[in-house]
Amino acid sequence: MTLSTNTYLILLFGMAAGTYLPRMLPLLLPGNAPLPPWVDRWLKLVPYAALGALIFPGILSVDPDRAWVGLVGGAAAVAVSLKWNNLVYTIVAAFAVAALLR
Repeated sequence: MTLSTNTYLILLFGMAAGTYLPRMLPLLLPGNAPLPPWVDRWLKLVPYAALGALIFPGILSVDPDRAWVGLVGGAAAVAVSLKWNNLVYTIVAAFAVAALLR
């Protein structure tokens, strides 16, 4: 399927607006106004939600025939991160468990 020039332009401007608007909106908000507590809580959770959305599909696709391998590796990563709170230990544990199970 080939896309026309108009489709490329629409995609280009759509992506530009999608990245520009979130960067511009904070400039329009008053800088000294405190945020409501629920907005502050929500903003603090967004990075965790985005990280989970990026990582979870990868966990399921470690071994397409055996999704449980990635799930066990992910569970090991969660356990290690809760125990030691160290990024290197977490990554090494996840890779080691997934490699051993494959």
